[in-house]
Amino acid sequence: MAKRIGMEVSIAAAEAVKQADVDVVAAYPITPQTHIVEKLSEFAADGQLDGEYVTVESEHSAMSVCIGSQASGARTFTSTSSQGLALMSELVPIVSALRLPLVMLLVNRSLSGPLSIWNDHSDVMSIRDSGCIQLFVKNGQEVYDHVFIGYRIAEKENVLLPVIINMDGFILSHTFEPVEIMTPDELKGYLPPYQPKYTLHPDHPLTMGAYATPALYTEAKKAHDEVLKASYPSILEAWNSWGKRTGRHYRPVEELFCQDADTIIVSMGSLSETAAEAVKLMRDQGEKVGLLELRLWRPFPFEEFSRAAAGAQRLIVMDRAVSSGGPGGPVASEIRSALYGINNPPRVDSYIIGLGGRNVTIQDFVEMVEKTEAESALSPVTGSTYEIFGAREHH
Repeated sequence: MAKRIGMEVSIAAAEAVKQADVDVVAAYPITPQTHIVEKLSEFAADGQLDGEYVTVESEHSAMSVCIGSQASGARTFTSTSSQGLALMSELVPIVSALRLPLVMLLVNRSLSGPLSIWNDHSDVMSIRDSGCIQLFVKNGQEVYDHVFIGYRIAEKENVLLPVIINMDGFILSHTFEPVEIMTPDELKGYLPPYQPKYTLHPDHPLTMGAYATPALYTEAKKAHDEVLKASYPSILEAWNSWGKRTGRHYRPVEELFCQDADTIIVSMGSLSETAAEAVKLMRDQGEKVGLLELRLWRPFPFEEFSRAAAGAQRLIVMDRAVSSGGPGGPVASEIRSALYGINNPPRVDSYIIGLGGRNVTIQDFVEMVEKTEAESALSPVTGSTYEIFGAREHH
């Protein structure tokens, strides 16, 4: 039977990668991602990981190695954070365009500057449109589970796209939590041995990443976009199959008290658990408040989100990244697009929170709800506020 063990979430992530029977790990250490690859290097050194751990000199080289290994038919894993992703970002759209189904754990951390090692979502938002499947998880069990789920999605013959799993740095990566570790028998059959559809081999030459003239580039990008959107049923299948096997069910949009809510908080990542406690507190006080947790970021679940938010008067969207010069955070902008054209859309208020690891408390969520409801009473028309919540003026 699966064992519930208290462990650091980064170690649980490394355990899942080992159990997924990866062939190649190529990564470069960067805070707060380092503990994952440190543990994987230990597994490789003592023979627990039957694969190659490739030591590289940078994140750019790490993804270059991943592209080569995955293209040659090896199940491949990498992970990074923040400036490491920025250095790697030249290659992230390439790995998706080449249809290479690797899995990456992105341990979310603020992008410089100013220099910060702490958590927000500015790194992942910088590669929003890279063509990868992108998921958010909120606790250690979800991190562990989604390594297997990620490979099952990525390696589907009709998908063949990289999967990026976003886990909050420090808040998750360095926290000890109880995690249910599956046995080999329990995992058997969920993630079959990797059978690549296309591989580079000297005996059977083929072309990957060829030059495209203007006459072909648009068609290639259209095909890439279509296959990303068409991956949606395979994502649902992977979650459903995992739920039947483990009892842990995942959905593109998770709902809490939304059916009769007038005001709904929208969140992503680990702060969803704090938001849930705030919603429960306000419910106990008679407030009609709900929570929508957005788990699937790409492809965006437009229909599910619109349906879940349809009855609300107000949406309070929590972004952990600034879209500088724009009309709010990137998630808020996405949600306005998702709701465009529906009858009587809810008011969408955009709050930028938790930048650079700043703490966000239950009381902060309560105050944001109170502020939005007060402003909505004065100006009920559809629109949005935009506020970097929690910013202080220094004199």
